[in-house]
Amino acid sequence: MKTVTVIDYGMSNLRSVSKALEHVAGNDWLVQVSDKAEVILHADKVVFPGQGAIGNCMTLLKQTGVAEVISKALENKPFLGICLGLQTLLTRSEESGGTAGFNWIGGTVRRFVERGERIKIPHMGWNQVQQAQAHPLWLGIPDNSRFYFVHSYYVAPEENRVIAGTTPYGGIQFTSAVAQDNVFAVQFHPEKSQHVGLTLLKNFLDW
Repeated sequence: MKTVTVIDYGMSNLRSVSKALEHVAGNDWLVQVSDKAEVILHADKVVFPGQGAIGNCMTLLKQTGVAEVISKALENKPFLGICLGLQTLLTRSEESGGTAGFNWIGGTVRRFVERGERIKIPHMGWNQVQQAQAHPLWLGIPDNSRFYFVHSYYVAPEENRVIAGTTPYGGIQFTSAVAQDNVFAVQFHPEKSQHVGLTLLKNFLDW
């Protein structure tokens, strides 16, 4: 049986992600939640969800040794990042006074600029994702489908070639999905995005 491991580092809503994966996995996959290096590195695929502040996230990842495991998994595992699991992949974030990421993708995580009643922070709720490139994880998902977001910061990659999806908010079209080699990562929460989110998770297992 093939295995997909959801990385557990002590500060994420892992239950909803793992349950969504179990829903689309059928009998072909074993869904595991673990912080153990041997479990993560022996999995066929890896999912890295996250929520909360990136400073606390990176501190916990380093303290628990999971940061090193993620760096290894990024080298060759089919890898799906969700929310903070996307933001930590960039070079640095403006959050928490400036926080270094994994630098897997060059760029900065920036805060939305609040504009009175028109632009609320965090960006919360359903919003469209415009697909910026063809990718197996978009299979069966119409362009401009709506996904569920909760975040105050957004990623700004240095190179356009890694941008897989964009979303309008705060007067900008921000990057809401990236793809590079074996890695696909999204700012939205597929596990909370009903049919299109479950389709994306199924596509990840099929990828």
